[in-house]
Amino acid sequence: MANTSPTENHTFKPYKEKKGEEYMSEGQIKHFTEILNAWKVELMSEVDRTVDHMKDEAANFPDPADRATQEEEFSLELRTRDRERKLIKKIDDTLALMSSGEYGYCDTCGVEIGLRRMEARPTATQCIDCKSLDEIKEKQTRGK
Repeated sequence: MANTSPTENHTFKPYKEKKGEEYMSEGQIKHFTEILNAWKVELMSEVDRTVDHMKDEAANFPDPADRATQEEEFSLELRTRDRERKLIKKIDDTLALMSSGEYGYCDTCGVEIGLRRMEARPTATQCIDCKSLDEIKEKQTRGK
């Protein structure tokens, strides 16, 4: 199964800010671009592996229990790949934000999201405060 975090299988070193360096400088953008592109490549290889696996393992089992087990396995794999497909889209959207100069700033309040949060979740579009508020609102709406 593929990762939900780009740093789980890769050893990216945390970005070391230079004294007086501007937020989302060219060096920082390059750092995050490398992380996002590596993550995307990893997710795409998972897609290829799944296709190959399903081709290789596809069999018409005469036993209904075996057939049901295989169908359930394939169903789980496809749901995972669907989540990853959405994540790849989010990575592409994030790369587009970088080229427009809007990367690293909260969509809600406009403040800097922060390098460490961006390293933990390079596709983040909200600062931790706005994200926390959204999650609280979501829990309240679902709870009613």
